[in-house]
This record gives sequence, C-alpha cells and structure tokens, in this order.
Amino acid sequence: MANHKSALKRIRQNKVTRMANRYYKKSTRTAIQKLRGITESTEAIKLLPRVISMIDRLAKKNTWHKNKASNLKSSLTKQVAKIA
Repeated sequence: MANHKSALKRIRQNKVTRMANRYYKKSTRTAIQKLRGITESTEAIKLLPRVISMIDRLAKKNTWHKNKASNLKSSLTKQVAKIA
C-alpha cells in the first residue's frame, strides 16, 4: 500500500481515469460493431462521422494507439464505401 499522500491521491485518480477509459472504449467498440452490422448505405454514411470522431478522441487521449485508430478508420471507410 502507498505511504505518501500524493501516492494515495494518484491511486484514486488512476481509478477514475481507468473507469472513464473503459466506458469510452466500450462505447466506441459498440458503435463500431453497430456500423459494421448496417446494410443500408444512408444509415452507414450518417453513422460513420460519429464513429470516426469517437475513434479520434480515443487516439488523441492515447487510450488507443494512433496507428490502430488510423487502421480502424480506414477499414470502416472502405466498408461503408463498398455498401454505398
């Protein structure tokens, strides 16, 4: 267990950050699954910018690696283009 006040505070902060990251990552993964399951082009085109925004937000905060985010955006864009 931590002995310093600052270490105890850091443990509390890490817990909050970890829970927030879990929420945003899970929400983004769910949105990606939803986008991959869509077969109508109008729905997919409407949902794509929102999903890309979510992915960019995770990459900006270093929750996901920037290359992973780039690969995801690329594959999702290709898939939506194929539907349309």
